Amino acid sequence: MRSPRLFLLLLLATLSAPAWADIYKCTDADGRVTYTNDRTLGRGCVRLESDLPVSSVPVPVRRPAAAPAAPAATSPGAFPRVSPNDQRSRDDARRQVLQSELATEETALAEAEKALAEQESIRHGDERNYQRVLDRLQPFKDKVELHKRNIEALRREISGLR
Repeated sequence: MRSPRLFLLLLLATLSAPAWADIYKCTDADGRVTYTNDRTLGRGCVRLESDLPVSSVPVPVRRPAAAPAAPAATSPGAFPRVSPNDQRSRDDARRQVLQSELATEETALAEAEKALAEQESIRHGDERNYQRVLDRLQPFKDKVELHKRNIEALRREISGLR
């Protein structure tokens, strides 16, 4: 019983044809190379010798390296220049905008601190557990901290102006 199965298996193995196809290297108009067994994909297809190794993994496209940044002191000749008076007026306008934002943030901070103080003075009957009080106050504390950080950032920005 074993012998006929083995014979049949060997017969099928010897009669089966190996997989074989011509491989073509095709280059498109953009210079991208594709390896395929279909010669009709485009122009520029060349049959490769069967003994050459072929990789089916596409090569990543390499972009030219970015040129190093030029020093800030030099500018191209066609780059528009701003007169010192125009720059000064722009800086003054920016300073005014930042100072108005700072005043708005300081007002919002005062309101947030007032709301926090009001909430700290209120005691609900269902808050016997102090964690519930802390959970209720946390959004008010977060708002106060947010306004403090905004004020600090605006002051840093204003101090950095010329």
